Amino acid sequence: MKIGIIVAMQDELACVEGMLSNKTTTTAGSGSKYIVGDAGKHSIVLSQSGIGKVNAAVRTYELISLFAPDIIINTGVAGGIDAETRVMDMVVSNQVVYHDVWCGEGNEYGQVQGLPDRFTADADLLNKVIAANAGKRVYAGLICSGDKFITDRKDLDDIKQRFPEGMACDMESGAIAQVCHICHKPFISMRIISDTPGVDSHWEQYTNFWEAAPQQSFAILRNTIENL
Repeated sequence: MKIGIIVAMQDELACVEGMLSNKTTTTAGSGSKYIVGDAGKHSIVLSQSGIGKVNAAVRTYELISLFAPDIIINTGVAGGIDAETRVMDMVVSNQVVYHDVWCGEGNEYGQVQGLPDRFTADADLLNKVIAANAGKRVYAGLICSGDKFITDRKDLDDIKQRFPEGMACDMESGAIAQVCHICHKPFISMRIISDTPGVDSHWEQYTNFWEAAPQQSFAILRNTIENL
């Protein structure tokens, strides 16, 4: 199987790149870099999109067009927005929604007009992630995406009011899910909780996360790939 993996940040890229063998780096016409390698029986195409919805959408479409992966996995960090989650847990998308989109009457909040109100992840991928990580703090849930780093308690409360079942918030999953929906490409987002917005030590949580061996959490991705 050929698996496309998209991350947003350099630290995330370094974690995932460490999984790969027989690596080569390819540069696309746009200047985007793709790391092509192997992980067990699978071929991997890894790329860093940069932060935010536009960057994520451009990179996703380019990766699909150039490499024709069988599936797309988005992995990285997210803020926890549910009492059940804590730092170093992982939320795996059963659905993804925009928390910053409103197209007017006749549309649900979060819905881009003409598209589903939520993007549903591939059920087979979701089941394999959960099965591969039995006994770990891995949750299937709703990921809420928008072009804002959520640090303020009011912002978090607004998102939870609109999407009570939301478990994590990030800045890329929605755009990647939308492109995969348009391109009919199976997709899932796997997001490690790096911080819980609104607490007094929020920023310390986020900075300490990168010092607290994120390799441990990225083991969940390795388990998943082995189970595909």
